[in-house]
Amino acid sequence: MATVDEVREVLTEVYDPELQIDIVNLGMVYDIQVNGGDVHVTMTLTAMGCPIFDLLKRQIQERVSELDGVDNVDVELTFDPPWSPEKMSEEAKLAMRYMF
Repeated sequence: MATVDEVREVLTEVYDPELQIDIVNLGMVYDIQVNGGDVHVTMTLTAMGCPIFDLLKRQIQERVSELDGVDNVDVELTFDPPWSPEKMSEEAKLAMRYMF
């Protein structure tokens, strides 16, 4: 059975295609729950109406499904609370400074 930490680690391989920073360090992953072989990821996007959810959802499902014992991956999108730059890790904030 996968652990929350293992799921979080594999999610660092999923990148926002516009910012090229992973969704964990961007602060887009709000919650991870593991119940046996079922994994539920609650996430947000950096802006409402952002068209990349389907792409990110597919990548999340592919990566997390590769973990031992994972049978089902559910990805939920929420905007409560809304994303803000304060949710980014220091590593992501530093990367953003170099990009812009």
